[in-house]
Amino acid sequence: MKSVNSNSLKRALLIMFCGLQMVFAQEKTKVLLDADTANEVDDSFALARILMEPSIEVTALNATQWQTAHWSTPSTMEDSYRLNAYLLGMMNISIPTFKGGAARMFDWGDRAQHSAAAYEIIEQVEALKKGEKLTVIALGALTNVASAVFIKPAISEHLRLYWLGSTYDFEKGVLLKNDFNCAMDQYAVHHLLFSAVEMHIMPVNVASKMTFVYDETYANLNGHFLGDYLLKVWDDHIDGGRNSRTIWDLTIIDAVINSEWAEEVPIITSKDNGNRTVYYYKDFDADQMRKDFYQKIVSYKRP
Repeated sequence: MKSVNSNSLKRALLIMFCGLQMVFAQEKTKVLLDADTANEVDDSFALARILMEPSIEVTALNATQWQTAHWSTPSTMEDSYRLNAYLLGMMNISIPTFKGGAARMFDWGDRAQHSAAAYEIIEQVEALKKGEKLTVIALGALTNVASAVFIKPAISEHLRLYWLGSTYDFEKGVLLKNDFNCAMDQYAVHHLLFSAVEMHIMPVNVASKMTFVYDETYANLNGHFLGDYLLKVWDDHIDGGRNSRTIWDLTIIDAVINSEWAEEVPIITSKDNGNRTVYYYKDFDADQMRKDFYQKIVSYKRP
């Protein structure tokens, strides 16, 4: 009887050990981030959220430009690069950061912005195993991603892009490219729509319901070192006096982290937009995303 119990215990321990091995063996989702962090408040909110996510391994953080904006600074990409480095340092996270193109893609000839960010995308794709794709989340102009594809067209089949930009009328089936992220590099959007890149898009007309009220945000974040920084980003922005604002970029970040909180549908673009399948987010749970954001920020501790 003792022998039977001993063997049963050994089997149970072996099963438990194997189960733990399987849990620890589960690989994190590798993601390359591309952001115009110095542009608006929402980039810092979104980056803070994904940088602390245990299921995600951020392999690089690229800075992209927003040079043609009417409120642009003399060096928008450089400003975003510095903010990226500052956020990583404050969170005590070591991730490679790269500078992107200083302006939108060129008008003719070699249109690519040859930058460290573009070549990092190429390098990571070329290091993939057969059948794998590199996941890129882009929060601003698509200059760096499109430049990488322009320089090395073969990588397009190995890229999975999540992006916030454009608008889409789901009833009429009309795709428009008159929003900020599109306007910052129209050709980059066009080039990727006509490429083989797998595209998942959060349109701005859907993302617009992700609103944060300042008083509520202050009440939830004040007193935590990271929360205080995000509040300062809000206060110091050119329109820092606003009582509420749209935290656009958090929507695409959470759609990747918590896919069950968002509804995504395939659409076929028109002939002048590539005439191919693109995945558009039609809706998402804004309340759940907002609640989760507050909880994750205030519980974050520096590693």
